Amino acid sequence: MNEPALGDKKAPNGVLTLLAIVALAGALWWASSNLDGYKLRIMNLIAINAILGLSLNLIYGMTGMFSLGHAGFMAIGAYVSALLILTPEQKTTMWILEPIAPFLLNIHTPFVVSLIAAGLVAAFFGWLISLPILRLGGDYLGIATLGFSEIIRIFITNMTPITNGSLGLKGIPSHVDLWMSYGCLIVVLICMVRLMNSNFGNVLRAVRDDEIAARTMGIDTFQTRVLAFTIGCFGGGVGGALMGNLITTIDPKMFMITQTYSLLMIVVVGGLGSITGSIVGAIVVTTMLEWLRIVENPVTIGSLSIPGIPGMRMVIFSMLLIAVIIFRREGIMGMREFSWKWFSRSRRGEGGK
Repeated sequence: MNEPALGDKKAPNGVLTLLAIVALAGALWWASSNLDGYKLRIMNLIAINAILGLSLNLIYGMTGMFSLGHAGFMAIGAYVSALLILTPEQKTTMWILEPIAPFLLNIHTPFVVSLIAAGLVAAFFGWLISLPILRLGGDYLGIATLGFSEIIRIFITNMTPITNGSLGLKGIPSHVDLWMSYGCLIVVLICMVRLMNSNFGNVLRAVRDDEIAARTMGIDTFQTRVLAFTIGCFGGGVGGALMGNLITTIDPKMFMITQTYSLLMIVVVGGLGSITGSIVGAIVVTTMLEWLRIVENPVTIGSLSIPGIPGMRMVIFSMLLIAVIIFRREGIMGMREFSWKWFSRSRRGEGGK
């Protein structure tokens, strides 16, 4: 059997979980005061990628729907949030090819409101496209969601009065720091744990493992998949909004299929169907992609100078990913979840020696 996830009522872990959150808050406070901007950016990216990994894992790993459209929902979230927090003055000066649509000019909301709106709009589009495409399965579903992602990107490129077209949006007011990104991650993590430990989580697993058997038991598998897909799209919209606000510049090229591939790497490396795996995968993939930048820089050893090779980090990372798939196909965590019982078992094991 799988380990109970963090938050399982059967495990007396409430105090330990609270202490872990306090320790995380202390670590974030220390990092905010002592780390440079580059390291802070990586820490923020880890949190945002974890949110995106969790949302995609809900769709793919926990419900069994192969989706390649997450970049499209990220784009929706990023643009909705940016349009809501840009000031009217910024909008007036930024739209130079065509004037901005009048109904968008004077809309200005707090960042938290824009985050919720980004998730809701992405969820609406997710629900809208799920009605026809979730009747497909397997590779056909992946192709259909990939097509939707490309449609969204082309729509963003051509709807200049709304999105500023290929010029994108620049100078987005930055509200994302460690407290915001990790605060959102904790909220998403708690919601995911509660969801997967509920009866609905059991229904999702049943649909994933054997849809025919689930249908025989009276489960409306289509509506279950639609709801799971919609919730996952909400997370994709929120993650996209956080990503765009962190970078402060967005354009259609940011949300190509390669963005979805990066999220798939997080899910696969961490473990399909594992909440803990999504967190671990986000840490591993994000830090590895940054550390491997060194192979693209020129290296001088004595009198020998080795020029940097652009793109080499992705080659090396892809080889590492292939190695993970070959030697540990289930990912780092598999379908297991972190539990405080691991530590109690370790202590019992040490006491018995």
